[in-house]
Amino acid sequence: MNIGRGVVTSIIQELIGEGTIYEGATGHAARGRRPTMLYVRTQDRLVVAVDIRFSRTFIMLSDFAGTQIALESFDTNFAPDLLVAELGERINRLLASHGARGRCEGVGVVVPGMVERMSGRILSAPQLGWRDVDIRSALADEIELPVSIENAPLACALAQMWLGQRGNSSDNFVYVTVSDGVGAGIVLNGQLIRGASDSAGEFGHNPIDRNGPQCLCGAHGCWEAYTSNQATLSRYLGRELTPMWGQSTRQAVPLTIEDLISRARGGDVRAAGAIEATGHYLGVGIAGIVNALNPSQVFLGGEITGAWDMIESAVREGILERALTRAAAATPVVPEQMGGYPRLRGATALVAAPHFAAPRVA
Repeated sequence: MNIGRGVVTSIIQELIGEGTIYEGATGHAARGRRPTMLYVRTQDRLVVAVDIRFSRTFIMLSDFAGTQIALESFDTNFAPDLLVAELGERINRLLASHGARGRCEGVGVVVPGMVERMSGRILSAPQLGWRDVDIRSALADEIELPVSIENAPLACALAQMWLGQRGNSSDNFVYVTVSDGVGAGIVLNGQLIRGASDSAGEFGHNPIDRNGPQCLCGAHGCWEAYTSNQATLSRYLGRELTPMWGQSTRQAVPLTIEDLISRARGGDVRAAGAIEATGHYLGVGIAGIVNALNPSQVFLGGEITGAWDMIESAVREGILERALTRAAAATPVVPEQMGGYPRLRGATALVAAPHFAAPRVA
């Protein structure tokens, strides 16, 4: 940074004074004065993270580092006003039960759709049947806390930058999230890419086969229609589970992706085949991302990563099938650690990152 020791000391004292960092143990030194370790204060700075999906909505209370304190979920109500009312009630109860009201610095919400950055309006969320919906201001009124809202894949990419393991990220990567839907968060030269109209990263709706199954967006043959959790379960059950745009009628599904993975590990050949096919289609779609953006690595998040050992070869084969160069085909694909709730970590980052990020990132 080309600044002197005195300036560094002044900055550190200011950060300590405002409570952003704190001093810890004294470190070792070969000679001279022993250094005092400095840490970012995260443990007593809390965030409520909300992940709205077609199937369920998840709420997590965590600290700024994304450490889970409490977690609950409920069936998603597709009526925006009713969903906001239930979220408000649950968040207020959660904060009260953990004595967190005075320590919570905001609520981060991720949704499966395109979000206008400045207004927070949800421009389009096919899974929920929403167009041009505003839940941010109503929720902020319900809980009397600041609310940040973002497209789920973009939030996951932000979390990878701010909460990912050291040395396991870069300034150029794509985060692909696979759940009820499929989308991508793009980071190029250290910047989260939203696009001119806040719709970048919707690779889930790129067509693989226009004669393929119908997607939640209403089109046929989208990448999402082959790789989402519903698509994988449909492949196994032999019946369509994906609703049409705007109908938002949840069908009773006898099992989850986790159940399907367990069946596959227990010897169910059909389950293993359904999961492997999803792996292949994931590879085909990732190849399109690699060809278009040439990232240094691709992160993959979602329940399907619990079967990574079963699908890795199929993913690599799918990439090899469509990648334009050998270098592109060799792009590392890194699965998210299971149990990490990447979308909730993304919602946490929406609140935590702006405290530390340069404006162009946050």
